[in-house]
Amino acid sequence: MITGLRPLIRQWTTLVPVLAVVLLVFTWGRDLPSAVVGLVTVVLAGSVLAAVHHAEVVAHRVGEPFGSLVLAIAVTVIEVALIVTLMADGGDKSSTLARDTVFAAVMITCNGIVGLCLLVASLRHGTAVFNPEGTGAALSTVATLATLSLVLPTFTTSKPGPEFSPVQLTFAALSSLILYGLFVATQTMRHRDYFLPITRQGEVITADTHAQPPSARAARFSLGLLGLALIGVVGLAKGVSPTIESGVEAAGLPQAVVGVIIALLVLLPETIAALRSARRDRVQTSLNLALGSAMASIGLTIPAVALASVWLSGPLVLGLGSTHMLLLALTVVVSSLTVVPGRATPLQGGVHLVVFAAYLELAINP
Repeated sequence: MITGLRPLIRQWTTLVPVLAVVLLVFTWGRDLPSAVVGLVTVVLAGSVLAAVHHAEVVAHRVGEPFGSLVLAIAVTVIEVALIVTLMADGGDKSSTLARDTVFAAVMITCNGIVGLCLLVASLRHGTAVFNPEGTGAALSTVATLATLSLVLPTFTTSKPGPEFSPVQLTFAALSSLILYGLFVATQTMRHRDYFLPITRQGEVITADTHAQPPSARAARFSLGLLGLALIGVVGLAKGVSPTIESGVEAAGLPQAVVGVIIALLVLLPETIAALRSARRDRVQTSLNLALGSAMASIGLTIPAVALASVWLSGPLVLGLGSTHMLLLALTVVVSSLTVVPGRATPLQGGVHLVVFAAYLELAINP
């Protein structure tokens, strides 16, 4: 019997995404007892690890920077679907859901993931090296998207409150799509070499030589399972969110903490994949994942919620408060100073992590 179970154990990365989707079907929209919440949490963790495995298979097949783009877009598309679904449920808190989720994603990726990767790579290899041209282009796009979508609504006067008028929202949505499309074209075609990992001598690494790439059939199989795993991650995260909300409320914490926790769960696959690349001294791949996820989160979420606002009732609050605008400005300044030299020490990683810790502390104690 044990011998018969061994093939199943070896194939857990295939079984867990399927199990996650099946569990999602049976638990969606239901109040879950404690025992089921525990099972969902275990399957959720397994889905995160399976997603990372299949993303790495696809990335190894298609090469960089396409591999990073696959994971970033896949996670963000499902995240956008989750946001729109939650907004459709209504409630007083849904008006700020898109803003809180997008800003949480920006802070997690630009400070949490970037800081961890720079710290891990620099401690393991002395310094973290990356291509400043590609990373700088990604950072400038993230900063522009964040300012147009999350800062400007606070200062516009066409509508009361930190909201866009319909014309302004349409402009922000189209600008987000155009900028994101231009960046993807730059990253994958015209200046692809700017986003490839480099050696310590500044030479571009066009391919990893440690293993043969998987076959096209294996890559397609992993791509399908990656989609299932990500659906499971986001859907099961939504399923355990009522339990998280109850725990947050019982602890007397602000409701915004729920959005931070959900964003952390959703971004776990990218975090683990970025850290693995950093350990292998492929910091550029880590930064592609982090900044690409931040960019996709804004560039796809804002157009989606703009379209959804046509049939969703209630206001759409996008403008950040003064505290969060200061944190965003600090993030842009610190990130710019990190990117310019093209290499980083543990100090730069620590600075990003302190900014991220400040964001978490202010989310808990505003």
